[in-house]
Amino acid sequence: MLLTKFTHACIRLEQDGRVLVLDPGIFSESATALAGAGAVLITHEHADHYDGPALVAALADSPALTVYAPAGVARDLRVQAPDAAARILDAAAGDTFSVAGFAVRCFGGQHAVIHPTIPVVANVGYLIDDDVYHPGDSLIVPDGVAVGTLLVPVHAPWSKVSEVVDFVVSVRAPHAYQIHDGLLNEQGLAFTESHIARIGGLHGVKFRHLHSGQSVEV
Repeated sequence: MLLTKFTHACIRLEQDGRVLVLDPGIFSESATALAGAGAVLITHEHADHYDGPALVAALADSPALTVYAPAGVARDLRVQAPDAAARILDAAAGDTFSVAGFAVRCFGGQHAVIHPTIPVVANVGYLIDDDVYHPGDSLIVPDGVAVGTLLVPVHAPWSKVSEVVDFVVSVRAPHAYQIHDGLLNEQGLAFTESHIARIGGLHGVKFRHLHSGQSVEV
């Protein structure tokens, strides 16, 4: 499976001509990421993960495109794209389904707390083909599975480095790559990733930085 990293939290997976995209947001190159996609998975409603206009355009351009998202996001998207409503489906923790030839399992349920005064929204983490895990904006460790490739939210208003490192160590995937890195400059990103790589490496995790547009086989 080919994994391509786009800016911030967007990931594109390709295998045997099939394409699945996760979290094309307003910081990402959504049009490029969504080109030829058969399915899109959205973890939660925040704009850095959910670019509504880009998805509406993609749904209009591709009659085969299917979107899964938490109920509130799916409802909002069905309002924006009523002609494609049958292809916009709810996803929740505990769900399993197949879409565009990929097997998907859902974990978590809610976004990490940003501040007690800010309402918590739904957040679904997705495990693809029992290998690639995208947690969205949470540090939920998926239970009962052995993750092969972990996508690590390296920085957010809701996290700190120790929590991110503990997440990586707890999941213990053999391979890990950064996501949610759009709010850091080069110095901050290098500093944060050095801790993840060093401590994760002690527990068998090989962490690697991917530049936007860079691909890797997983």
